[in-house]
Amino acid sequence: MNPPRTDARRHHDPEVRGFASDNYAGVHPEVVAALALANGGHQVAYGEDDYTENLQSVVRGHFGPTAEAFPVFNGTGANVVALQAVTDRWGAVICAESAHINVDEGGAPERMGGLKLLTVPTPDGKLTPELIDRQAYGWEDEHRAMPQVVSITQSTELGTLYTPDEIRAICEHAHAHGMKVHLDGSRIANAAASLNVPMRTFTNAVGVDILSLGGTKNGAMFGEAVVVINQDAVSHMKHLRKLSMQLASKMRFVSVQLEALLAKDLWLRNARHANEMAQRLAEGVRAAHGVEILYPVQANGVFAKLPHEVSERLQKRFRFYFWDESAGVVRWMCSFDTTEEDVDAFVAALKEEMAR
Repeated sequence: MNPPRTDARRHHDPEVRGFASDNYAGVHPEVVAALALANGGHQVAYGEDDYTENLQSVVRGHFGPTAEAFPVFNGTGANVVALQAVTDRWGAVICAESAHINVDEGGAPERMGGLKLLTVPTPDGKLTPELIDRQAYGWEDEHRAMPQVVSITQSTELGTLYTPDEIRAICEHAHAHGMKVHLDGSRIANAAASLNVPMRTFTNAVGVDILSLGGTKNGAMFGEAVVVINQDAVSHMKHLRKLSMQLASKMRFVSVQLEALLAKDLWLRNARHANEMAQRLAEGVRAAHGVEILYPVQANGVFAKLPHEVSERLQKRFRFYFWDESAGVVRWMCSFDTTEEDVDAFVAALKEEMAR
C-alpha cells in the first residue's frame, strides 16, 4: 500500500538543534508510532476512549492507587486547572518568585484562575518551610488573600532539585497549616532520573496532593495531565477542566502519548539522556576561562554567566536564551534528542568566542 499523499513541505533543517529549550525538540519516534497506533476508526470523544481509560492504570502505577489523570493541552493549562481545583475563590498560592506560574505564564493563574500568587525570593528556586512562613499567615484576615496552597516545581526553573525529604518537610508544614501542596512537574522525569528514584518517591509517598505531569518537554508532541493524588483535596475536576478550555475532544491523542512515555521506560530513557547531555555541557564549559556556572547542574539545564558580547556572538551560531540579560546570565537546555556532537560543537564554539 502506497503511503498517503501529502502536499506538505519541510521548512526546516532537521539536523539543526540548539540549546534554547527542550520545547524546541521534535517528537520521539516511539510517541509518533503511538499516535499512529491510536489513529483510525472512531473512539468516543472527551476522554471516554480506551486510551484515556488505560492511561489511568498507568498513572496509578506511578502515583499510587488513588491517583487520577486528567489530560490537558499544555503546562500552563495543567497548572491553572490544578491550582483552581485546590483553592477557594478567595484563596492564594505560595510559590517561589522564580516559579513558572509567576514568571512565564502570562498571568494566567491570576487572570484565568482568579488566584493570588504570594511569591517568595529563593536563592536556588526552592522553597523551604522557613521561606513558606514568610507568606503563610493571615488566614482570618479578610483584607488578605488566604494562603491555601504551596506550589513547588520539580525540577525547578533554575535546574535544581528537591530531595524527597525536602518535599516531605514542605508537605508536612503546609498540611499542618491547613494548606495543600501542588507540584509543577513539567520536568518531573528529569528530576526522577537525576535522583534515581521513582516519581512516587517525591510525590504521593511524601504528601503531594496534586501535580502537573509534563509530557511535551520529554518527547511528546503536545499534552500534559493534572494528576489528582489526594481525592479529598479537590472537587469537580471535570467541570474545572472544561471551564478552563482544557478538555480535548480527541483526547485519545493526548492520552496515548502519555501512555507511550509512561507505560514502560521511555520517560526515563529520555530524561536520563537529556540530563547526561547537560552534564557533558557543564563539564565542557567549565574548562572555558571566564564562564561561571551559577547553580548545581542537577537536571537538563545549565545556567551560566559570561560576557554579554560573547553570548550575542554565540547566539548567531546556536539558539539559546538570556535568563537575565542585564547580568549576563544565560540558560542552556538539553533535550532527549541532544547529541554528544551537538554538545561538543557548542563547547568548541563557546571557547572560540571566548578567545576572540
